[in-house]
Amino acid sequence: MTKSQDFTDRSDSDEAELSQWEKYGVDTSTPHSARVYDYWLGGKTNFPPDRAMGQAIEQAVPTMKAQAKENRGFQGRAVRHLAEHYGIRQFLDLGTGIPTSPNTHEIAEAASEGTRVVYVDNDPIVLAHARALMVSTPASRTTYIHADLGKPAELLADPALNSTLDLSQPVGLLMIAVLMLIADEDDPWAKVAALRDALPSGSYLALTHPTQDFNQAAVAQVTASARAAGMTLVPRSKEEVTRFFDGWELIEPGVAPVMAWHPDGEQPEDPYMAYYWGGVARKL
Repeated sequence: MTKSQDFTDRSDSDEAELSQWEKYGVDTSTPHSARVYDYWLGGKTNFPPDRAMGQAIEQAVPTMKAQAKENRGFQGRAVRHLAEHYGIRQFLDLGTGIPTSPNTHEIAEAASEGTRVVYVDNDPIVLAHARALMVSTPASRTTYIHADLGKPAELLADPALNSTLDLSQPVGLLMIAVLMLIADEDDPWAKVAALRDALPSGSYLALTHPTQDFNQAAVAQVTASARAAGMTLVPRSKEEVTRFFDGWELIEPGVAPVMAWHPDGEQPEDPYMAYYWGGVARKL
């Protein structure tokens, strides 16, 4: 392990920052997926273990920061597409992570005021940032729920969710780079199905998922590094990702590399540079 990967190698400023966050119940001793992602996106809410994990993954995939930004770009395009082309005014953003502007409510409100957005995550550090997520226009409403994606029934029964969203009207369900945190034995497909079943006709599901399909050796190394650090990380094939949309109608171009899904401008020369599948589907 190099010095940059030594989780105990902390400066005095790091120690002060860690101590402050630990007061909020944040475990700063091990890496967390949301904070690693924040590091790749150039954010400031990450700690030595997160940066070390991010750097270890970059050793296997040197373009990881660019890939994270491409995945984030898909989210923005999907939200804008649903708001502008399909009139979606309600969004349920699962595994929202640490706020990174533009957030879902900012993108949706740019298309039309009067949107309602519920953000969901189970990381205490996201809870500490929740106020940043809940700033919206007077005509709109934004709420944060601290909940577990692995317990869809509890999530759907949450009073804050039901007082913000009208589940009798179409909802845009967002699951951006979050399902890889659920192991196969915990049946993520059933959990997604429970959420899909609770939504009315005309709702949409937009998701991305890391895959080994584009570079099996590199992604295998990334997966091994994550597991060695105690993180669950399950890349999945196109077929496995497509299963999350079962029974819903995929909109063009179907399940595709995130860079190739309605890009701004021309199609990229190498859409497989970012190792994520992405897609959007409609409930009939």
